[in-house]
Amino acid sequence: MSSTGSMMTFGGHLEVLRKMTIRVAMVTLIFACIIFAFKDYTFTLLLAPSNWDFSTYRWIEGICKIFNPEFKFDEFHVDLIATDLSSQFMTHISTSVYLGFLCASPFILFELFKFISPALLESERKYSTQLVIVVYLLFVLGVLMSYYILFPISFRFLGTYSVANQVKSTITLDSYISTFVTLTLLMGLVFQLPVIAFVLAKMRFVNSSFLVKYRRYAFLTICLIAAIITPPDIMTLILVAVPLYMLYELSIHIIRCVENN
Repeated sequence: MSSTGSMMTFGGHLEVLRKMTIRVAMVTLIFACIIFAFKDYTFTLLLAPSNWDFSTYRWIEGICKIFNPEFKFDEFHVDLIATDLSSQFMTHISTSVYLGFLCASPFILFELFKFISPALLESERKYSTQLVIVVYLLFVLGVLMSYYILFPISFRFLGTYSVANQVKSTITLDSYISTFVTLTLLMGLVFQLPVIAFVLAKMRFVNSSFLVKYRRYAFLTICLIAAIITPPDIMTLILVAVPLYMLYELSIHIIRCVENN
């Protein structure tokens, strides 16, 4: 349906979709170019979790010193290398595009909502706006958790792990960035659990009693997922599993609210 209330043809929908895609691509490209231009700041931010004195380690040290004043993380240094002639330049470009897409994501969500909103009822449009905002906020929380908790601890463990003193670790820049992007996207998606629960509850595919009944199995599944996506370290597993289980409990509460309305 068009803005005037008349029915739009299939070709009209394709034209609207084409214009929306162009706007999204242009905004993403603008952000990517800005990020590409600020190379030093961008990679200082991206490479910060690889430093032994990253803020996460200082926070953990501060908490641990409450119980043990002598506690201190050992310094570690992992060299990052580029093995191909063009790898640094291509990584710079791909990273700029990824971060450009991330910065443009609020605009992308707005464009997608504007595209589908004419097909929604007034009541559906009202809670869909709130749903879009929640999706983005949860994604940001997932990204922050990956940046400040999951990735630095994973890098510290995997980057310093050695099977023998003769074997020295030198990590390629491509490997570092790809792992960072993968974990960031993964956590951003995992944090959408409450939204998925809300949609399934609206569609009556799941109810709160079902989630409560299988709560212990869900806890074991969450621990298993946390063990897969984190290094074999109990501290990291707990730091990931606890927020995920809290999201599961939040999902139960959300479904109950849907059922009571």
